[in-house]
Amino acid sequence: MPRCCVNQIPASADTGAQFGTEEWAMSAAIALVWGASFLFIAIAIDYVATPVVPMARLFFGVMALLVIPSARKRIDRSDYKRVIFLGLVWMAIPFMLYPMAEQSVSSAVAGMLNGGLPVMTVAVTAVFVRRRPSSQRIVSVLIGFLGITIISLSSIQDGVSASVHGVVYLIIALLCYAIAVNVAQPLQAKYGSLTTMLWIEVCALIWTLPLGIPALWRSEFNVGALCALAALGALGTGMAFVVYGTLLNRAGTVRGMIGTFFTPIVATVLGILFRDEEIHPIAIAGMFIVICGAVLTSRPERTGSVSATPTR
Repeated sequence: MPRCCVNQIPASADTGAQFGTEEWAMSAAIALVWGASFLFIAIAIDYVATPVVPMARLFFGVMALLVIPSARKRIDRSDYKRVIFLGLVWMAIPFMLYPMAEQSVSSAVAGMLNGGLPVMTVAVTAVFVRRRPSSQRIVSVLIGFLGITIISLSSIQDGVSASVHGVVYLIIALLCYAIAVNVAQPLQAKYGSLTTMLWIEVCALIWTLPLGIPALWRSEFNVGALCALAALGALGTGMAFVVYGTLLNRAGTVRGMIGTFFTPIVATVLGILFRDEEIHPIAIAGMFIVICGAVLTSRPERTGSVSATPTR
């Protein structure tokens, strides 16, 4: 990782602010849009080559942000390396891995596994800030992950909803996200979410062009695929990432993950309705456990608890 991306890491995983109505509303919006993103990806790869998906969603995401005047601000030259790095790790790589995974993983299962992001983020954040998370935070996130596991295992039992390599792709994508949210937080605080996300998405779009442009000739476009890519980009990559960045800045890197607890529920429901994917009754219990974990995670940590035990 570039040295510029290691410096200026936030001193803690959370802010001390109460997680209130506005934060819950932002988390719900993120859950709805990103939960639907797995359906949009599944629709798109029925017609277009895999490398087209990250390129197209970033193109539509950049277009959505460019129409907002306050997003079109310059950033300091000293931050260029950090933005280029985030374009690769936060967007270009994960956006490629998700459609690759969904070639052999159902959209519902992909969404379920994505709900493990808070667990990955807690671990990575502890390394970045060199402090062990509090027992309260560890327990609450593990409760959420338990619900994710129950949903996933009950859905995979048929042996055809997921593959090993597809799951590996998704885990790598989660690791990229967990690293990126820690690297990005100083930029969010300095420039705000709109400007930060616009520049990161521009860099990510450039990263995807070498594979994406040649893949256009191997793709078949129709109205459904174009609408899916436009929604995936303008909503999932444009507006949702701005809301997500704002939430990270207000609530911290760990509590900012709360919306991802609910993406499995949205992805599962949409997979059933539009892709005829089946859900095991036990998964319903898992959804309630996920909600419990999210509620517990939203509570601020006790003063001094985060800094109790430094990591080595």
